[in-house]
Amino acid sequence: MSPGQQASPGEAAAPMTAGARLEAMRRRARLARVAVWTVIAAGPIALAVAAASTPTTVAAAPATTPTTVRTASAADPGGYAQLFVGAWLRSSTENPTTAQARLAQSMAPDVELPDPAADAQSAPQAVTAVRSAQRSTGAWSVTVAAQYGNGSVRYYAVPVASDSTGSSFTVTGAPSVVAGPTRAEVPKSSYAVTVPEGDLSSAVGEFLTAYLTGAGEVDRYLAPGVNLTAVSPAPYTAVTVQQISAIEDTAASNQVPADGTKVRVLARVEARDPGGRWPLAYELTLKARSGRWDVAALESGTGIAQDGGAR
Repeated sequence: MSPGQQASPGEAAAPMTAGARLEAMRRRARLARVAVWTVIAAGPIALAVAAASTPTTVAAAPATTPTTVRTASAADPGGYAQLFVGAWLRSSTENPTTAQARLAQSMAPDVELPDPAADAQSAPQAVTAVRSAQRSTGAWSVTVAAQYGNGSVRYYAVPVASDSTGSSFTVTGAPSVVAGPTRAEVPKSSYAVTVPEGDLSSAVGEFLTAYLTGAGEVDRYLAPGVNLTAVSPAPYTAVTVQQISAIEDTAASNQVPADGTKVRVLARVEARDPGGRWPLAYELTLKARSGRWDVAALESGTGIAQDGGAR
């Protein structure tokens, strides 16, 4: 072969290298097919093992961006409407520069001031927000009661708008005179057991006397671990028990039951001071200990016990 027809060492090596790589790829493919058929022949368990041993690349899930959720404020504008009605009822178009008129106009820029007659009813003695209802986001209706010196009460519904934070309010329209709320039905009291005169009634009377008049130490009537402070300064000079009712039948017994027994009672009393007589009521829990009754809790203001359940 002539020198011109002879291939250089590099040119000859290239086909050989490519062929070697192709042969290696073919060999790996054959081995892979053999391995797969071997696993299949060995059964499902071997196939699962082979799959588990195969390296798997899992792409990391992109990090989620925290989402800030803002909820609409539900601040009650009852106090704002109450303040407006008080100022509005004490205002007049004849004198729009008074402090009350300026206050009403600042709270409700689009609402006209009233124009009362010279002999009209005097300004209310008290103005109180009695109900707030949220109609939609940022829109409220507040019912306000105005009580007059002759005992009459007039109710006003006031539309109020609030901002998204509940920190700013505006009266958006003139008040509407509406009917007042009806009286709710009172459920039957759970204090159905009459407590006769005896150790229990005496313990209740002595405790309330010390609690309201300062006559005696309150601590001597309390169960161990209970802390109650007498009303100070003492508002009354005398306390008389009128009636005691209980939830538990045990309270009607003339004997003090076993230690640890608890009863809940409602005590109606008459308190006296130089200004007159005052009917009061107290809900108490008493606990039996060493043949006597100790006051374990004072729960006045919780209302009527429902279904005799503990509170």
